[in-house]
Amino acid sequence: MRVVIAGGGTGGHTSAGLAVAEALAAGGAEVHWIGSHEGIEARRVPEAGVPFYPISTGKLRRYWDRKNVTDLLLRVPAGFVQSRSLLARLRPAVLFSAGGFVSVPPALAARALGIPVVVHEQTAVPGLANRITARFAARIAVSFPSAGGGFPADRVVVTGNPVRREVLGGSREGALAQFGFDAAVPLVYVTGGAQGSHRINRVVGKALPRLLAICQILHQCGDSAETGDHAWLQELSGALPPASRARYAVTPYVGAELRDVYAAAALLVGRSGAGTVTECCGLGVPAVFVPLPGARGDEQTANARLVEAAGGAVVLPQGELTPERLVDTLTRLLADRAGLLAMGARARALAVPDAAQRLARIIREVAVP
Repeated sequence: MRVVIAGGGTGGHTSAGLAVAEALAAGGAEVHWIGSHEGIEARRVPEAGVPFYPISTGKLRRYWDRKNVTDLLLRVPAGFVQSRSLLARLRPAVLFSAGGFVSVPPALAARALGIPVVVHEQTAVPGLANRITARFAARIAVSFPSAGGGFPADRVVVTGNPVRREVLGGSREGALAQFGFDAAVPLVYVTGGAQGSHRINRVVGKALPRLLAICQILHQCGDSAETGDHAWLQELSGALPPASRARYAVTPYVGAELRDVYAAAALLVGRSGAGTVTECCGLGVPAVFVPLPGARGDEQTANARLVEAAGGAVVLPQGELTPERLVDTLTRLLADRAGLLAMGARARALAVPDAAQRLARIIREVAVP
């Protein structure tokens, strides 16, 4: 069976799609991927050994921007033509839409060619791209039951969101050794996602001396030349007393060692995109989520509140994020080790360990014989 996956743009869409690709391949399917030229999928999908075909794409903005005109009149139609040509050549039995606006032209092309479509929504709030493609999808898979309300009920199935294999089976000792941390001091992993978060970076930097009195920190800050956060944090680190400096490591990006970081982390501080939330739940890592304001449908707040309601996280809105509030929150949480372990267990209770296999099974059921 040949399957084409379409989607990307963010780590959440890409990670879920790659997990499904692996599950499909394990069952003997031949998997191909259509994505964008610039999205994270353009790097990660070829690295995973999946044939990758970039197309022209645009973005659906809910505000006025001159790019709306060129995207809708030029880039999206071009992406549709490219997708139709690719699908006519590949002749897949089914198209799996992993989300992101780049998934829309291939899904429309699949519909035009009579190829069934399966859509997967990773977040608690259905995105605009998935709401478009769900209108003609054979099945609509959702990660959270609450997300199903935005779709036709007779085609919705709850599958959960897959955790990428690369973050499983980590070694706490490996992370402590790599970054020179002390096994007796709790480790907090601060992350703003692949691009980093300017607001989180600055608040953590201003609170650094007080935070390092209660924990050690691995800080993934991104590498934005515009904000200069990485250089600023390095400068702050260099000015710390030696004992405090040994408790802090800052890096623009965390790669293959992320599995070890998760295994070592007593607590995560970061955004609440679908990928981060899924990994925290799947691995049982308690979190302080700072949802990204202005995300479509306020999806990050909805994601974070679901975990908070289960007792697996604390939500700290960006408008309330100050150095003092962050220090107070982490002091309270880290002082109760048993409470942290209980938070992690409650987060893990939300996970669906076989989500990738569930999605692969649905895709096989829908595929044209």
